[in-house]
Amino acid sequence: MDWTVYILRCADGTLYTGITNDLSRRIAEHESGQGAKYTKGRGPFQLVFEEVFQSRGLASKRENKIKALDRKTKLLLVSGGA
Repeated sequence: MDWTVYILRCADGTLYTGITNDLSRRIAEHESGQGAKYTKGRGPFQLVFEEVFQSRGLASKRENKIKALDRKTKLLLVSGGA
């Protein structure tokens, strides 16, 4: 089963990074307010980045690396520059 690392741009302009094995379901959860504490009330969302991995472990490592980046570097990543 593939795992996806994704970044959502929230309506307030902030970025949220997460992982899932069902991206469309997870985005629907965020939109309905059931996705994550951080995203509750911050919709609608725009998917701005996704990267697929063959294992949860690899996806989790990538998620942690992305979460450690500063905002400027994340914006470069979502624009394809990093």
